[in-house]
Amino acid sequence: MSEVESATTELKTQYAAQVAADLERNTKEQERIGAEVAALQEQLSALEHDQALLVNLQRTLGAESLEQAGPSEEETATAAKPSLPRQASAETKSGRRKRSTASKPKKAAAKTPETKASAPAAKLPTLVELIHNHLGRQSEPRSSAEISTALAQAHPDRDIKPKVVRTTVEGLVAKGHVQRTKQGSSVFYTAAETPAADNSAEQEPVTA
Repeated sequence: MSEVESATTELKTQYAAQVAADLERNTKEQERIGAEVAALQEQLSALEHDQALLVNLQRTLGAESLEQAGPSEEETATAAKPSLPRQASAETKSGRRKRSTASKPKKAAAKTPETKASAPAAKLPTLVELIHNHLGRQSEPRSSAEISTALAQAHPDRDIKPKVVRTTVEGLVAKGHVQRTKQGSSVFYTAAETPAADNSAEQEPVTA
């Protein structure tokens, strides 16, 4: 009985050692696989975040492309619509009377642009006149920005830009119609007193 008991105890110790080794190996394998799963989960979350950003960018770019393409399609549609009745009217007119009807619209078209172009040219003052008159009414020097804002408020129907006003004022300075003064880093403009100088020059020979 003692030999049998000793043999069983040895088998039990061997099985226990093998089970312990297998259990340790299993736990280590679980830890390794868990670490890999955690790393893959982080990569998956990063990819999902990048996917959401890319989808938002694609939507915004698609919306901008549609907005940019919209006016061009509308313009082409509006430009294409009046061409149909014009072509139809041209075909009907050419079928009925080719020479007589073709000569009359040309004369009317030649007259109307001249009258339309001549009327506003005689009424609207130039930018040089506006700037010179504005500076003549001012008692203190004004900068180019102040001049452009004042002219834009006084004439809202005209496209008055600050850069154009500044170059025009500098041109008047070069011609002597406007005087330029500098206060620190700012530049101010006043209307030149040319009429007074002209009157004094004309009055000197008379008094002599």
